[in-house]
Amino acid sequence: MKKIILTGFCMLFLAAAWAQQKPHYTQYILNQYIINPALTGIENYIDVKVSHRHQWVGLQDAPITSYVSIHGAIGKKDYRTSPTSFRVPGENPRGTAYWEDYTAAEPHHGIGLQMINDRTGPLSRFAAYATYAYHIGISARTTLAAGFGAGLTNLSLNTSKLDFIYVPVDPAVANSGIINTVKPDFNAGLYLYSADYFVGLSAMQIIPQKIAFSDYAVKTTDGKFVPHLFATAGYRFLLNEDFNIIPSVMVKYINPLPTQIEFNAKLQYQDVAWIGASYRNSEGFAGMVGVNISNSLNIGYSYDYTTSRFNTVSKGTHEILIGFMIGNKYADWCPKNVW
Repeated sequence: MKKIILTGFCMLFLAAAWAQQKPHYTQYILNQYIINPALTGIENYIDVKVSHRHQWVGLQDAPITSYVSIHGAIGKKDYRTSPTSFRVPGENPRGTAYWEDYTAAEPHHGIGLQMINDRTGPLSRFAAYATYAYHIGISARTTLAAGFGAGLTNLSLNTSKLDFIYVPVDPAVANSGIINTVKPDFNAGLYLYSADYFVGLSAMQIIPQKIAFSDYAVKTTDGKFVPHLFATAGYRFLLNEDFNIIPSVMVKYINPLPTQIEFNAKLQYQDVAWIGASYRNSEGFAGMVGVNISNSLNIGYSYDYTTSRFNTVSKGTHEILIGFMIGNKYADWCPKNVW
C-alpha cells in the first residue's frame, strides 16, 4: 500500500510539473487582477483583496490557496466630482444614466503587489509579484491597458510527508525535511474595457523553469513550470434600472493539457448585492453570492461542486473573498471598471 501511495504521488508530481501549476480561482471575475497584471490601477481607489480557497474538502492534503493583492492608480484624473457622484437613498447609482455618461479613463499608471501561497500535500509554493500597468483611452468610451508583473517564486517539498521505504531515493532528499528553491517569475497582460464589455489576455509564468528534487535543494533537471495563457471576456446587460446581468467566459490554455473553458453569469441588484453561477468544462459547477457592505468593504463567497471522480471523496470547494476599497473618496459602493 505504501508503495502504491508513493507511486501515485510521484505520478501526481510529474503531472503537475508539466501541466497546470497556477491555482484556480472561482471568483476571478471579482478580481481579474490576480490573473492579469494589466488591471493594475484600474479604479479610483486602492483596491485590496484577501482570499482563501479550500479545494476538495474532505480529501487529505487537498489544495489550499490564499492570497493578498493590493493595487492603485498613479496620476488618475477622472474622479467624479459632481453632487450626483454620491449615493442617493432609493436610487441606483449604477443605473442607466450612469453608464450613458461613462467615459474612457484618462491616461494614467498603476502599481500593485500580489502575494500568493498555494499548498497541495507535501508541495508548497509562495510567490510575490510587483506589477505595473499603463491605461490610455483609445475612444470616447473605451480604454486599453497593458501591464506586467515581476517577482519570485519559492517552491518547497516537505519530505516528512513522504515514505521512501519501498523506493530508492537520494538520502539527501529523504532526510532533509523541507527542501526549497527561489526562482524568478514574470507575467504580462492586455485589458480592453468600456461601459458595456471587457476583453483580457494574459500570460502567467512566461519563462519556463526546470525543477527536480535532489542534493538538499531543488535542482534544474527534470520537470518544469510551463506558461499559462488566459483569455477573458464579458458583457453587461441592463435588465432594468435596478438589475444588470454580466455573462462572461474564461479560456485557459496550458500545454499539453486540453483547453479549459469556464462560463460565468453574475446578476447584480443596484450596487448592493449579487448572485452568480459558473460552469467549468469536464470539472463541475459553482454558485456565488456577494454583498457590498459599504463603500469600503465587500464580501464574496463561492461553492464548487465537482463532477469528476473527486466527488466520491470530496465535499466540494469553498472560497471566500474580502475586498477593501481604501481612499474611496467619492463613495463608490462597487467598482466602476471591474464588474
